[in-house]
Amino acid sequence: MVAQVRLHGVRPALYAGTWYPGTPEALRKAVDHYLSQARVEPLPGELVALVAPHAGYIYSGPVAGYAYRALQEASASFETVVLIGPSHRVYLDGYGITAVEAYETPLGQVPLDADLIAALGRELGMLMFLSRDEEHSLEIQLPFLQRALGDFRLVPIMMGDQSWEACQELGQVLGRVLKGRSALLVASTDLSHYHDYSRAMALDRLIVERVEAFDPRGLVGLLERRKAEACGGGPLAATMLAAQALGADGASVLHYANSGDITGDRSHVVGYMAAALYKRSAG
Repeated sequence: MVAQVRLHGVRPALYAGTWYPGTPEALRKAVDHYLSQARVEPLPGELVALVAPHAGYIYSGPVAGYAYRALQEASASFETVVLIGPSHRVYLDGYGITAVEAYETPLGQVPLDADLIAALGRELGMLMFLSRDEEHSLEIQLPFLQRALGDFRLVPIMMGDQSWEACQELGQVLGRVLKGRSALLVASTDLSHYHDYSRAMALDRLIVERVEAFDPRGLVGLLERRKAEACGGGPLAATMLAAQALGADGASVLHYANSGDITGDRSHVVGYMAAALYKRSAG
């Protein structure tokens, strides 16, 4: 267990100019376009968490726009965003946080929430503090958050172990440490990878159904039995569990598409979903 950690330095924008536009003007224009094109109904309650994809913007941006448009429409202010994604490039026997003072994008720096990270360090087993990372699933969300939310502090968590037990631990700890805080949860995940269009639609529908049913255990069961795919399935389930612990009792899948809808090539596609978890309004 880690009681205190020193944050120092800035994590640079490693994927600016490749996965998403690299200049402030072009990035603002792209993100604002995706936000303006998304049409979402008002949530029937208080926003607690979002789910968004993390591929290059030309593929996933139109879907991510729905998640972050829901944030705009909620007209809620959050001091901190807890962003949870898979660890694609570093093996983690648990969870990882890069111990920097801020993450950078072409739109500016996002400071980390040192107090909340210290609280997680005290309570979360198998938490590693990394000196650097090359994880795209976290970085890709930040420009959308910067445009839709404005100023906020960040807790960027990478999950290595995505077992049900790890999802429960992270969800329960987040539920405790976020109680009473002004915090938004965001799960970063893509869905099925490299199947043909119809097969991808069938696989991804199973994930969509578990999210709509607010069923994290059923979701992880599908993934464990290889009945469906989501590279951020653990982050998604942990976010659902944390949201439930914070009072969320409703889920809406806002949009689904896959890369075949963008490129026209339906032979090998990747699936993308945007969703919101919320606490239903009283009465």
